[in-house]
Amino acid sequence: MKLATVAGHPAPRVCAVFPETGEILDLQAAHRAATGEAAPAFASMQDLIAAGAPGLNLAREMAERGAAREALASVRLLAPVPEPIQMRDGLLFEKHCLQAFAKARELRASRAADPAAEMADMEARGILRVPDEFYSFPLYYKQNRFSVSGPEEDVIWPAYSQVMDYELEFAVFIGTTGIDIPREAARSHIFGYTIFNDFSARDAQVAEAGGGLGPAKGKDFKGANAIGPWIVTADEIGDPYDLNMVVRVNGEERGRGHTGAMHWRFEDLIAWVSDGEELRAGEFLGSGTVGNGCGLEFLRFLEHGDVVELEVEKIGVLRNRVLRPERMA
Repeated sequence: MKLATVAGHPAPRVCAVFPETGEILDLQAAHRAATGEAAPAFASMQDLIAAGAPGLNLAREMAERGAAREALASVRLLAPVPEPIQMRDGLLFEKHCLQAFAKARELRASRAADPAAEMADMEARGILRVPDEFYSFPLYYKQNRFSVSGPEEDVIWPAYSQVMDYELEFAVFIGTTGIDIPREAARSHIFGYTIFNDFSARDAQVAEAGGGLGPAKGKDFKGANAIGPWIVTADEIGDPYDLNMVVRVNGEERGRGHTGAMHWRFEDLIAWVSDGEELRAGEFLGSGTVGNGCGLEFLRFLEHGDVVELEVEKIGVLRNRVLRPERMA
């Protein structure tokens, strides 16, 4: 199934999506029509995820009954989970790491009074290089779960940044709570897959990288975490490591990659995160950027008004526009 959160009153609605016919089905409305009662599992996407297999089976039953559907074009999609209970983003693609760190050094050096000296200093101190730890375990950081945006939503450029970038990522929502999850059982804990654009204020990110604590202002601005357009349940995806990924800006292809290129897979990340720590149903895990999936890798960044489209095979397209606040008047 494809499951989306749709804007509604007095609260967002959880809907099944049928892109092939351009329709959606309000699952709670369908349940009320069939039984006269509300289903707790359809109160929100988080509630549906937490309901586990019984909730998903109920959603399938409602979808198969063929209740009244609405035109997909007539509704406003929100992020599938507008405020995830937790967000973590991995660093799972080696090609991106190699290319992005090399270009980040170039970008930082270009802003120094003596670029050659700055580059030499960074190389001597190991700044902005692929860390040795990348090859030892799947690295990740925790994101600002309150800075989520959905499909077709404008992302406002933070005033402190001059260099805005996109990141083409693949992501999962956890469906089953667990701790010390073995790698071989990890995939069974995935509820579904979605697309993630980890918008980045690159100049802020590069400036704070030397502190060694990971991204902050470079990633945490309002709306920076774009997710969507919906969640595709794990059973519909099939092999998650055989999917093409493409990014376009204003209709022009800027890069493409493949989920099979992941050095670390979601199973590795789930096992690592849950080692001694409870990983809960509804948590979000990003893959990190696929190789060729961001402007940093080409030193080609975004401009005011650019429309970014991220496409992942079998999921769909996540589209957002970036705007500079001073040019919005």
